[in-house]
Amino acid sequence: MATKKVSRIAVLTSGGDAPGMNAAIRAVVRTAIFNKIEVYGIVRGYSGMIEDDIYKMDSKSVANIIQRGGTILKSARSDEFKTPAGRKKAFNNLKKKEIDGLVVIGGDGSFTGALKLSEEHGIPVIGLPGTIDKDCYGTDSTIGFDTAVNTAVENIDKIRDTADAHDRLFIVEVMGRDAGYIALNAGIATGAETILLPETKTDIESVIIGLKRKERRKKLVNLIVVAEGDELGGASEVAKVVKERLPKIDTRVTILGHIQRGGSPSCCDRLIASRMGYHAVVALNEGKRNVMIGIQNGNIVHVPLEDAISKKNQGIDQELLKISHILSI
Repeated sequence: MATKKVSRIAVLTSGGDAPGMNAAIRAVVRTAIFNKIEVYGIVRGYSGMIEDDIYKMDSKSVANIIQRGGTILKSARSDEFKTPAGRKKAFNNLKKKEIDGLVVIGGDGSFTGALKLSEEHGIPVIGLPGTIDKDCYGTDSTIGFDTAVNTAVENIDKIRDTADAHDRLFIVEVMGRDAGYIALNAGIATGAETILLPETKTDIESVIIGLKRKERRKKLVNLIVVAEGDELGGASEVAKVVKERLPKIDTRVTILGHIQRGGSPSCCDRLIASRMGYHAVVALNEGKRNVMIGIQNGNIVHVPLEDAISKKNQGIDQELLKISHILSI
């Protein structure tokens, strides 16, 4: 339901950092200033809101940050904010500065906290999906995914070079505790022979049979890409089984880890973040509340925060799964 326009808003980043968050902050700040709305930055997410680590931002505050990874507002976990008393304390700090609108850049957990704050204290909230895992309902893209998957591809390409030089099997683990989008996309893009995802059942027997078949064909260079949330337990567990069953294969494990969170955001992530940040302020200025800014088929959409939190996205693209199987033969 539409409500009055805002005059003073705050922006924060919460949860895991993602390349492009700075571009989103920049867009929020400068769009607010253009619309004659005062804007504040909250440092360290909900922890900073509770501790009143809030400062006024201007156009200069976000100069020269669009190309930077991480987040200038930093991010932190807050157990205190999970309690009604903690949220009350946080809201009082917003009220003290007469902040009447909030932009939260993060994922499901961040949106859950934002929605509770809004329901308990009436402040309108707009969410921006900032997560490298691309696992938010209601949007085709999330801030950080494109950069993370390109980082994975760049590093896996280098690993394949050394695998080829030594005739080795490399098992590479990428991020994705609950979602396999990075693994699937990076695996196809780097020509992986096997891709293991949290969304699919891991048939280790099929993996072993496939490696035996390739061994008979004298295909000594193989690449397995594993999402960290794979049911077998990640790259190290997969390697343990392979080494037990196929001891003659020279097997190595590489865990890419947090390298996927860092680095300068890609053009795609800078554009997505800029569009979303702009539309977050527009939505608040139009009186909208408690929605996530998403992108569907290239168009900006407003997804109720409750849906973004409670509903699951459409899942792994089955066509991409089929393509990955066909191209790995």
